[in-house]
Amino acid sequence: MQVYKFGGASIERPERMKALLPIVAEAQDQLIVVVSAMGKTTNQLEKIAQEACYGDKKIAHGMLEQLEKQHVDYALNMLDEKFFAQIVSEFNEYFSELQWAVDDADAARFDYSYDQIVCMGEVLSTKIFNTYLQSQGLNFEWVDARDVVRTDDTYRDAKVDWEVSQAQAKQVVGTLLQQGKNVVIQGFIGSTSDNASVTLGREGSDYSAAMMAAMLGGTAVTIWKDVEGLKNADPKIFPDTVKIEAITYHEVIEMAYYGAQVIHPKTIKPLQNNNIPLYVKCFLNKDVKGTVIQNEVSSIFYPPLIILKTNQILLQVTTRDFSFITEDNLSNLYSIFHNLKIKINLIQNAAISFVACIDNKEENVQRLIALLEKDFKVFSNEDVSLLTIRHYTPETLFDLTKGRYTLLEQKTRQTVQLVLK
Repeated sequence: MQVYKFGGASIERPERMKALLPIVAEAQDQLIVVVSAMGKTTNQLEKIAQEACYGDKKIAHGMLEQLEKQHVDYALNMLDEKFFAQIVSEFNEYFSELQWAVDDADAARFDYSYDQIVCMGEVLSTKIFNTYLQSQGLNFEWVDARDVVRTDDTYRDAKVDWEVSQAQAKQVVGTLLQQGKNVVIQGFIGSTSDNASVTLGREGSDYSAAMMAAMLGGTAVTIWKDVEGLKNADPKIFPDTVKIEAITYHEVIEMAYYGAQVIHPKTIKPLQNNNIPLYVKCFLNKDVKGTVIQNEVSSIFYPPLIILKTNQILLQVTTRDFSFITEDNLSNLYSIFHNLKIKINLIQNAAISFVACIDNKEENVQRLIALLEKDFKVFSNEDVSLLTIRHYTPETLFDLTKGRYTLLEQKTRQTVQLVLK
């Protein structure tokens, strides 16, 4: 059994969903297909949740009607009369659920209300995709991930109960696989023990795919994207990027830690723990080789891996009385960052100063500086960038920093990080 994951871009238009049919139909193994919400649906549902909680529920209902029409029109483009009638009947149930969620939305418990609304994007998209596959004669069954993935009640970033989820996965999904069927299931969502819907946070759909493979003994996971594979840098920012044919789990986690928009570490962990390879392939051209991520690769040579984080702020925190930055000071400083949930992207400390580079999110930064200034002097450099290069070469370092002023540099044998103005 293999797991295929299709993101929102792959199904944003009916013709794109139809183009996925050969990818699914030509699979050599049984499939669990994990699907995201279509296109910008999640963004639309987020706006509905905001309006329902903080604005006008009538406006939210109007936005919901528009979303329903979009999905009905999409299904009409995909399905013949028989299957279209079937899915419209099912849509009535789910849009009624959404209307109730909007009516019950409450700013006092926004995260809960958000999840009850936003989770429905994946439910709707998978209903359409599964019905389309069935209409084309493929042996697929739809499964509600909320009947499989059990979590705590940390809404918008729920933590998975692996023991319960695995038991439910084997009971629900495993039974269908044993019957020779393939499965379509949602990414990104689950439910609490009280049957409240939850979302799994950043890159939740990739994580869902990894979970299904790890819990049910999958041989591989393939994430289908609109790119030919992983690149050594963001092609939207850097020219002449290079595709990486094979890379280790360790290297991908390093890249993600430094800010690369690649595969989230929480997706990698269950795959690495179970030695399941992860493929990144292009749904626009299924015959392109793509990238494989696994425990070991035949070559340890990588091109320079380049990660650029813009809109950074560099803070220098200095003791007022020239006392040393000791363990007590560091403990206090780390606690402030931790309590505000601010990730430090680069850190360095000297005798009486502590330097940190962080994302320049205005509200968080203002609160941070206000707390730090109670005990320390704080200086800042705004509008800076953090450049990280793994497996750097002198030539790459020179090319990427010429004409820029370096405020801070840290270098190891494999990695260099620079704060640039």
